[in-house]
Amino acid sequence: MSEETFFHVGERNDALPQPTQFDSKPFKKAKPPEPLEFEVVLTAEATERQKKTGVVQVNIPGFSSVRLYCDEQTPIGDDTAPPPLAYMCAGIGFCLMTHLTDIYTARGINIKSMKIEQKVGFETNLSNMRQLGHTTTGKMQGIETHVLIESDEPAERIQDLMEEAENACMAHFALRNPIPWRSRLMLNGEELMSHSG
Repeated sequence: MSEETFFHVGERNDALPQPTQFDSKPFKKAKPPEPLEFEVVLTAEATERQKKTGVVQVNIPGFSSVRLYCDEQTPIGDDTAPPPLAYMCAGIGFCLMTHLTDIYTARGINIKSMKIEQKVGFETNLSNMRQLGHTTTGKMQGIETHVLIESDEPAERIQDLMEEAENACMAHFALRNPIPWRSRLMLNGEELMSHSG
């Protein structure tokens, strides 16, 4: 941990992200039973050492644009902000909790307290193989989520709540199902690589 007390996560941002490589779909209100489609757009840049900053926007009306800060631990970074994987893991847990909260509120399920405990395993050879000339690789090993609920409701009702929330949680969907992906590399305005799957 840095000896400085500065540790910055983010703040509201006046401007929206300004992507140059794609057009963001405008938000369109859905008419039931059509599903609501929306996008989360991020533009980010590297600054000094391991510091990164990004502007992220959920394109549903009412969501503020947010500037987030990111860093790594010392000695490679300065420990001034959370690392990328902290945001990813927190997002997974918070997304599930959002759906649990929304569903129990909508269904009138009485919940006294709710907590999530989650661990995510990762693997990388970043720290020990790059010096030997090897290519850096990494992977996610697995995720374990524990939802701890205190309630006087019947067990079946709480189980239905969990099943509905897991099916509604877009982050958990991405973990459990293959999703289309694409990544591109641009150098000086010219495309060098484009991968998809």
